[in-house]
Amino acid sequence: MTATVQLSHQKKSAAPTDMYEKLRPKSKRLRNRSLILGVTGIVLGLLIWQILASSGVVSSTFSSSPIGTAGALWTMLTNGTLWAPVAATLASFGIGMAISIVFAIPIGLILGRAPVLRELVDPWINILNSVPYVVFLPLIIFWFGIDETSRIVLVVWSAAVPLLMSTIGAARNLDRNYMNVATVFSASRGYTLRTVAFPAILPYILSGIRLAVGRGLVGAIVAELFLGAVGLGSLVQVQTSNFEMDEAMATVTVIAIIAILINQLVGLVERRFAYWADSS
Repeated sequence: MTATVQLSHQKKSAAPTDMYEKLRPKSKRLRNRSLILGVTGIVLGLLIWQILASSGVVSSTFSSSPIGTAGALWTMLTNGTLWAPVAATLASFGIGMAISIVFAIPIGLILGRAPVLRELVDPWINILNSVPYVVFLPLIIFWFGIDETSRIVLVVWSAAVPLLMSTIGAARNLDRNYMNVATVFSASRGYTLRTVAFPAILPYILSGIRLAVGRGLVGAIVAELFLGAVGLGSLVQVQTSNFEMDEAMATVTVIAIIAILINQLVGLVERRFAYWADSS
């Protein structure tokens, strides 16, 4: 009798693991298919672009071509033109993203679980989200000057607002059963936020970080375009002003590659720490 009960218990405990193991191959196949289709789409787009440029339908003087862009990119990589702008852009972007994550997530978690505070600051959040930050560039320059501080402020503005809104929405719609369990065990409010609310909304937070990464990179490039600072945005502006279209498209390609790599990194973190969200 005891052996039968133990065997039944082992089968029940192994069931979720077996289910997750069955889901893994399907998830892997879907990722591989997405990768193949994505690469195929990029190759087709580049091929069409090259055909249009070679046939003269699109002037390569003003739009470059994949072959010209590839040659310019190789030259810029070998002569060191790209490294300093890449480092400057990544520095301001990295600092701005770190500030956004450190402050936006806990503030969003608190506001999501505190209706009075949320209603007090909700108009300001909507203003920051709706009004283009470019409009405030003169004020930002006046307050912070034309240096790295202004660029970081724009990155924080671009990245923190969507991350804050995503966290607030997730915390606001948190399953009440989780909070009821914490209440039954007499958990304090701070302990509940750290150990119950935060893990429950982690997938939504990571999705918000993925959105914030794209917005933050745009903020960094826009800041470099308007503030005339070092960085990839400033480099693109100088190259287009000199009609160096191959070099400009090569720099844009580098920006796109950086964005893709950062998004892939966030995706890896999401799959590592929130894998259970997909399986559920």
